Amino acid sequence: MALMVCALWFFTHPLSTSTKSPKHVSASDGVTSTQYCNPRSRAAVDLRHDPANPTFYDDPTLSYSIEKPIENWDEKRREWLLHHPSFAPGSDGDRILLVTGSQPSPCKNPRGDHLMLRFFKNKVDYCRIHGYDVFYSNTFLHPNMRSYWAKLPLIRAAMVAHPEAEWIWWVDSDAVFTDMEFKLPLKRYRDHNLVVHGWAHLIYEEKSWVSVNAGVFLIRNCQWSMDFMQVWASMGPQTPDFEKWGQIQRSTLPDKMFPGSDDQSGLIYLLLKEREKWADKIYIEGEYYFQGYWLDIVGTIDNVTESYVRIEKKVHELRRRRAEKETEGYAVVREPYLKNAGYGKDSWRRPFITHFTGCQHCNGDHNPAYAGDSCRFGMEKALNFANNQILRKYGFFHPNLLNPTDLSELPFDF
Repeated sequence: MALMVCALWFFTHPLSTSTKSPKHVSASDGVTSTQYCNPRSRAAVDLRHDPANPTFYDDPTLSYSIEKPIENWDEKRREWLLHHPSFAPGSDGDRILLVTGSQPSPCKNPRGDHLMLRFFKNKVDYCRIHGYDVFYSNTFLHPNMRSYWAKLPLIRAAMVAHPEAEWIWWVDSDAVFTDMEFKLPLKRYRDHNLVVHGWAHLIYEEKSWVSVNAGVFLIRNCQWSMDFMQVWASMGPQTPDFEKWGQIQRSTLPDKMFPGSDDQSGLIYLLLKEREKWADKIYIEGEYYFQGYWLDIVGTIDNVTESYVRIEKKVHELRRRRAEKETEGYAVVREPYLKNAGYGKDSWRRPFITHFTGCQHCNGDHNPAYAGDSCRFGMEKALNFANNQILRKYGFFHPNLLNPTDLSELPFDF
């Protein structure tokens, strides 16, 4: 019930999310725009030797707009990769582009922009460790598709802009990576094109509005995804049928308590009503915290920290100082000691992503069901918990997870 109330508040008090890019440094003007998290994931391109062969980019009818379909996208991508073999997937797996964003205007909450920066820093830290690219947007690529609908035009444009990326990974601005070592189990999804956190029984038996969460999802850069997003977006505010879709969604999902059409309800509707067409390619992930509800997680963070410390006290190799680039190897060494940790509420494994649904950190108008400063303290704790995993590679840590300015040097053989 708490999750449903929280989700209702999110959709009735939406935080606008959207579209622009953080960082590609130009020495001449000092302006930053598209940042790659890790140089090893970027192939150098010398435009003086750019292949002369035309690609889909030379087609004057090509559109980045979600309202204009693209055909034969798989063939277009394949041909582009043939001309640019250095961008083909390497031995370390499929290329991933993480996409996130916020509204173009400043936050109403005095602390909102600071929190927005910290949430984004968290995502950059995770990308840097694992060699993923990241694109941050603070513009609306479609003037009518704002709030939770803004992600779809952005993802569509990102697919065209990044043919080298096999996966586009949307992560809401209010979601925190709280396990910096964990990597997506991509082999599990090799036969699927969309991965979303949820529960199949709540979708197909309960027809619940909170059976999935559309704030974090992984979507393959392929024609299937282009077609799916075209249908998904047809329920958005840019269509003349927007109000009708809100009524249809509400009549389909008994626990949806507000009239407007939203992207999450649209996704569930397609799973229910067009199951044969789409569902086989959609993976409903419920085995780990692909995204976890923050109220279920924040109270467990202290116990999780203590459990990891107990392991490291017994295993010298896990206490050794290591370069940040060795983080993935460090995770492999740790994994055998986490076999019995489990996942979910009773787990002592670090939750992968903690999602602060309903906290509205930008406008400060959080769900009234949340007591006092619970959102603020929860975000502080989760962000510092995640930052400690980064800081230890630099020799420091936060001894108090509710005080980001309190910093101590990490003892040798910690």
